[in-house]
Amino acid sequence: MMSRTCGSPEPDAGAACSESVPESGAAISSVKKNIHILVGVTGSVASLKLPLLVSGLLAIPGLEVAVVTTERAKHFYKACDVPVTIYSDADEWEMWKSLSDPVLHIDLRRWADLLVVAPLDANTLGKVASGICDNLLTSVIRAWDRTKPLLFCPAMNTAMWEHPVTAQHMEQLKGFGYIEIPCVAKKLACGDEGLGAMAEVCTILGKVKEILLERDLLHQS
Repeated sequence: MMSRTCGSPEPDAGAACSESVPESGAAISSVKKNIHILVGVTGSVASLKLPLLVSGLLAIPGLEVAVVTTERAKHFYKACDVPVTIYSDADEWEMWKSLSDPVLHIDLRRWADLLVVAPLDANTLGKVASGICDNLLTSVIRAWDRTKPLLFCPAMNTAMWEHPVTAQHMEQLKGFGYIEIPCVAKKLACGDEGLGAMAEVCTILGKVKEILLERDLLHQS
């Protein structure tokens, strides 16, 4: 396990530390043995499935996982239920004090082999489609190396999903080369029924495995 970079934040209370973010791309190629998965989580009620998603990823041999959360997503899960490092906006700013310090959103994009944003709420969807990067997660996405896979799992109310701007934003993300894991129809937490629910965790895990196998990053035993 690599030591944390100078000034690197401690994980949220209750979250055990997985492998820390390396200082550079060179450190990745020379030291790492496992595949690094970064999970982005945003302010949708589907964020309550974060512990289940992380546990499922950790059950895949050879994967190491870290989480980047928006502030609103924190409302839906308990950090103590997520057994990996959770990074949030405060970490970005607290670790950078001078020009010689690492920049967290850049270190994270270097560290990760794959980014899966689950759930991607309507607000963050609009930000990403527009190039807005006003928090740690959207900064990671804006800086993302598009030769690496980025998977996104939309999740929102049916009325929001059916708004014409949503289709425009979805096409923009797919135009960037990002991979959609489609939402599903069900009775939503708000009581409405229809499309907009995040894909099932098993579907997300299956897609992650598929992409890793396609890119020869994961070998079946």
